Amino acid sequence: QVQLVESGGGSVQAGGSLRLSCTASKYSPDNYCWSWFRQVAGKEREAVASINIWGETKYVDSVKGRFTISTDNAKNTLWLQMNSLKPEDTSMYYCAQYHLCSWAASFDPLRYSDWGQGTQVTVSS
Repeated sequence: QVQLVESGGGSVQAGGSLRLSCTASKYSPDNYCWSWFRQVAGKEREAVASINIWGETKYVDSVKGRFTISTDNAKNTLWLQMNSLKPEDTSMYYCAQYHLCSWAASFDPLRYSDWGQGTQVTVSS
């Protein structure tokens, strides 16, 4: 099992930027997807962005053009650069890994076995 630790959350005004980081305790040698999800209390967890071992990325429509997911070369750290933040981006953000990933299913939280503890992002208007 991989331990994941997020950081970088905080409070910003609308239009501002934040960069979230997620550090993995070890490198996963398998075909895995690494993703960011977010969840507001009382709502379902929503996929925000995914990246696979080949560097392919996908984003939920609401963040396209504003958020960028990336990893370092060692693939021990995942980032989410969030620009032009909106109040509706306010949420708890989680990183997660899905081993033996099917790219088509990378937005399904039920496929993910490893989760971080979450980092809060609050965007004020």
